[in-house]
Amino acid sequence: MKEQLKKFWEFLKKDTWQSWLVSLILIVVFIKLIFFPSLSFITNSPLPLVVVESCSMYHETNFDSWWQSNKEWYESRGITKEQFQEFTFMKGLNKGDIIFVYNRGETELGDIIIFDSGLGESIHPIIHRVISLNPVATKGDHNKQQLTGNAESRFIDETNIPWERIIGKSVGRIPFIGWVKLIFFEPFRAEPERGLCR
Repeated sequence: MKEQLKKFWEFLKKDTWQSWLVSLILIVVFIKLIFFPSLSFITNSPLPLVVVESCSMYHETNFDSWWQSNKEWYESRGITKEQFQEFTFMKGLNKGDIIFVYNRGETELGDIIIFDSGLGESIHPIIHRVISLNPVATKGDHNKQQLTGNAESRFIDETNIPWERIIGKSVGRIPFIGWVKLIFFEPFRAEPERGLCR
C-alpha cells in the first residue's frame, strides 16, 4: 500500500496533462467533500463562505460623506453616527468580496447577516445590516429604503425576518476575490446590475 501511494504521489508530481487532470479532480473532491463540510460544521452555517453579488452594501464615498447622505434615515430609527461607527464593517462591503459566515452566538444591532429571502432557490441569500432586533429587520447600506413585500408578490421583505431564516453573520472578508466566480455570471445579469459598483 505504501509503495502504491508513493507511485501515485510521483505521478501527481509529473508535468503531464493526465497528472494535472487527476490533481484538479482531487482538489474539487477535497473542497466539496472535506473542506466545505468541515467549515460548515465549525461555523454552524450551511453557507460558510458567501460572495457579495450586488452593490446593496456598497459605500460610494468615505464614511463621513456617506453618513451625511444617509443619516436622516438611521437617526429617525434611533441609530446615531457614533453607534454606526461601532458596527462591524462600518464602511460596508463591495461587490465581489468573499465573506466568512458564522452562525454561533447572538445577532446584534449593526451585524451584517445573511438570510434566506423565503422566495425559493432562484433568489440568492440576502446580505444586509441589522437595524432592528425586535423584530429582526435589515437594510442594505447602499439602499435608500428597506426591501418590503411578500412571497406572493415575489418581493423580499426585510422588515420582519424570522430567526429560522438567518443563515449567519459576517465575521470576516476577503476583498474582491469573489470576482473569480462573478465574472462568469455577469453577462447574464440585467444591465444595471453588471460590473463594479458606482
